[in-house]
Amino acid sequence: MTLLYLFVPLIAFLYASVGFGGATGYLAAMSFFGIPPQVMASTALLLNILVASISFSSFYRAGYLRRDLLLPFLLTSIPAAFIGGSFKISDQTYSISLYAVLTFVAIRLLFFSKKQDDNQPQRPVPLVWALLIGLGIGLLSGMVGIGGGIFLSPVILFARWGNAKQASAVAAAFIVLNSISGLTGRLLGGTFHLDAFSLALIPFGLFGALTGSYWGAMRLNGLTLRRALGAVMTFAVTNFWWMLWR
Repeated sequence: MTLLYLFVPLIAFLYASVGFGGATGYLAAMSFFGIPPQVMASTALLLNILVASISFSSFYRAGYLRRDLLLPFLLTSIPAAFIGGSFKISDQTYSISLYAVLTFVAIRLLFFSKKQDDNQPQRPVPLVWALLIGLGIGLLSGMVGIGGGIFLSPVILFARWGNAKQASAVAAAFIVLNSISGLTGRLLGGTFHLDAFSLALIPFGLFGALTGSYWGAMRLNGLTLRRALGAVMTFAVTNFWWMLWR
């Protein structure tokens, strides 16, 4: 279990550097140590809020936030995350849902990160598509225990609605607000559970977030870090699916 005290700041550093809160990474790490699913989800959401808040602050101060790119997605994602967070699902359903999410994340980070993402011409954001995407991401995020920015960022890049730094700033804000909404849904739905061990992880996550967000917003382009994250997540999901289907 003490290995988590090493994993959490590393995960927070890597994720914060690209505008994410790290929930998928914390969930993957905790899944190897037999932590109850509800404790995993609650801990990941709490760390998500803190780490993504720090990441957002760094990207905001660097001037990368576009409010017109953020607000349409939030209109539907926040209530959807609240509803998703109140759902009570079985441990098996939770695990399969979690690793389906992690599989998507691994493929996205490892194979679809491109250096030229920042150089693509940008398009306006269609309101209807933004509302529908926000709804879907918010619902899934609340159910699984993540902020959803790790889905929104690649959508923004693939659709050419913003560059990589703008996507990171929007993703960080999106993660904070959706994580708060999902956490509130868990509190009211009786699915929020923390223990002393999970609370002790918070200072380590904050340390990783402070350093990672500074490097991501001010010093790095994020490409190498995104691919490194993809390799880590690929290992995690491959191990899970192998154990499930063997």
